[in-house]
Amino acid sequence: MYFRNQVLIFLVVLVAGLASCNSTKKNKKEDVKKPNIIYILADDLGYGDLSCYGQEKFQTPNIDSLAANGMKFTQHYSGSTVCAPSRSSLMTGQHTGHTPIRGNKELKGREGQTPMPANSYTIAEMMKEAGYVTGAFGKWGLGYIGSEGDAINQGFDEFYGYNCQRMAHRYYPPYLWKNDEKDILEGNDWTNTVTYAPDNIQDATLEFIEDNKNKPFFAYVPLVLPHAELISPQDSIFKKYQGKFKEVPYTEPYASDYGPDIVKDKYCTQKEPFAAFASMVYRTDVYVGQIVAKVKELGIEDNTIIIFTSDNGPHNAGGANPEFFNSAAGFRGIKRDLYEGGVRAPFIISWPTKVKAGTVSDHVSAFWDMMPTFAEIIGVETPSTTDGISFLPSLLQQPNQKEHEYLYWEFNHKGGKQAVRKGDWKGVVYNVLKNEKAKIELYNLAKDPSESNNVADKHPEIVAEIAQIMKTAHVDSELFPFKPKQK
Repeated sequence: MYFRNQVLIFLVVLVAGLASCNSTKKNKKEDVKKPNIIYILADDLGYGDLSCYGQEKFQTPNIDSLAANGMKFTQHYSGSTVCAPSRSSLMTGQHTGHTPIRGNKELKGREGQTPMPANSYTIAEMMKEAGYVTGAFGKWGLGYIGSEGDAINQGFDEFYGYNCQRMAHRYYPPYLWKNDEKDILEGNDWTNTVTYAPDNIQDATLEFIEDNKNKPFFAYVPLVLPHAELISPQDSIFKKYQGKFKEVPYTEPYASDYGPDIVKDKYCTQKEPFAAFASMVYRTDVYVGQIVAKVKELGIEDNTIIIFTSDNGPHNAGGANPEFFNSAAGFRGIKRDLYEGGVRAPFIISWPTKVKAGTVSDHVSAFWDMMPTFAEIIGVETPSTTDGISFLPSLLQQPNQKEHEYLYWEFNHKGGKQAVRKGDWKGVVYNVLKNEKAKIELYNLAKDPSESNNVADKHPEIVAEIAQIMKTAHVDSELFPFKPKQK
């Protein structure tokens, strides 16, 4: 009897222990928190404008540290070669042959661009459905306030910054937008330098991170730096570069003839444009450092993904000189080009518990890959509308990474341009909307990354493949018509 009782006691304890173990495992599984995601998007920052990508005339220590603690991509591409379509590509997970916004099309008399349609499905909406708090801080550019393309109508719980791209050319605007209300910046009238708008946007970003530290959040941070007008507060950041370069003053302020009258679109003159540009990139670096520091301060570093990239290649407006700084890192072209210098972007991702520090990836990826990558990370089904491929296997250094059959871009300005990357081959055609005899140029990026040697005549079969992709990858758009001349 004693033995039988002991066996019964043992079995009861064993069952209780197993139940407790299973309960603990279940609770641990339930306690696993989806990672926070902070996506920082610089504006018009070239591939070579970061010291970790080869910049020699100034340093970006915080962004370099982000790369040292994470993974740096060498073959990542922006959605387009200008602002709005690049952002549309990012938000919808579609290349410019499919995404709804394919150009920087201002609406006459309105403060804002052609709005993204209501039926667009965005990363923010995907995140929100998965239980994330979503916020956007910086330049939106995909629809005016109150329109169907407004950030808060496209999945964001909170927006603070510039609604209009044209306003975001200037750094001392009279107001910014907080959701659908104006936040007046006292003393600013475009020229009076009282409140530097990017600093206010940075404060809002940090506040959002702190307010949501106990729940999964998605912070989209489309910075305006170092876009357009070259101007920096006369603080320690600017003084760091003041007098450092042999300068040619910028004395012919640019004025545009499009955009609403409310935007005083005339850039300032600048005695030291090189110093201003360097200080603006360095200020971007300081902002990144502050975001990293805030995440560490809140104790959420291990469960927070921080990404840094740029929306397109470097610009040459307002006194900027991408040649002097080698901003395109030796690649051909700048903003508005579909050569590598116009679309190849720096891309850095830090995820302490998942991504091995100090790694470099040559995986070919693009903005439209972010949606499926985020979907896989947060454990939701990848939207069927995306053109992207998740590169999570590359981040985790796993062997099952799928590759793109091709990458495609189109740009309906300056005569119309198209480009395709297929493997190491890159096909580019310019003036395609006006010239029915426009020929595709062909480059082998593995042998000729600067796209200096057009080998189209030597590989007609590759050119034919690329020509066919250019036809099939494009779907007509009423908002942004793109009808190449028939050859």
